[in-house]
Amino acid sequence: MPEFSSQDVEGWVDECGDALFQYALTRLRNRAAAEDAVQETYLAAMRGIGQFSGRSAISTWLFGILKHKIVDQIRREAREEGANPWWSESDLDDLFDKKDHYKVLPREWSGDPRAEYQRGEFWDCFQACLGKMPKRLARVFVLRHIDGLNTDEICKVFKITSTNLWVMLHRGRLALRECLAVNWFKGDDREDS
Repeated sequence: MPEFSSQDVEGWVDECGDALFQYALTRLRNRAAAEDAVQETYLAAMRGIGQFSGRSAISTWLFGILKHKIVDQIRREAREEGANPWWSESDLDDLFDKKDHYKVLPREWSGDPRAEYQRGEFWDCFQACLGKMPKRLARVFVLRHIDGLNTDEICKVFKITSTNLWVMLHRGRLALRECLAVNWFKGDDREDS
C-alpha cells in the first residue's frame, strides 16, 4: 500500500482539480455544489488514503470518489424537492405533438461524429443545450448516457419507476437532439475549422 505526504495530496489538487470541477459542474449544474462535491472528494480521499491500493491512477480513484459524492448530492436534492414536478410540460410542447412525435422533423446530418467530438466548441454547445433542459431531466440524461449508471441505480436515486425513467430519457434525447440541430449541426451555416 503506497504512502503519501501532504505534498503529494497538494499535487492531486494541481493535477486533477480542474477536471474534477468540470466533471462535477456538468452533472450538478451549480458552481457551489460542484465545488462542494470536489472538496468532499478530497476530504474523503485524505481520510481513505489507506484504502488506496495503487492499482489505478490517483485520478481514476479520485473520479470514482467524486462520482459517489455527486450521486449523494443528487439524492439529497431529490429528497428536498419531494413531489415537485421534474419538468414543465410547456418546456417541450413546442417540439412534440400529443403522441410525442416531432412536429417538425430535425434536418438530416451527415457529419463525422468523431471529428465533432474532438472539437471543444461542440462540448460548449452540448453543455449549453443541457443547461436549457429542466435540471432533473438533464441529470437523469447525464447519469445514464455519460456516466453509464444503470436503470436500477438511477431509479433508486430519483425514486422513479423504470417506465418514468425511459420517458424522461426519451424526452431528454429529443430535446438535446433538437437543441444541437439548431445550435450546432447547422450544416452550411457554420464555418468548418
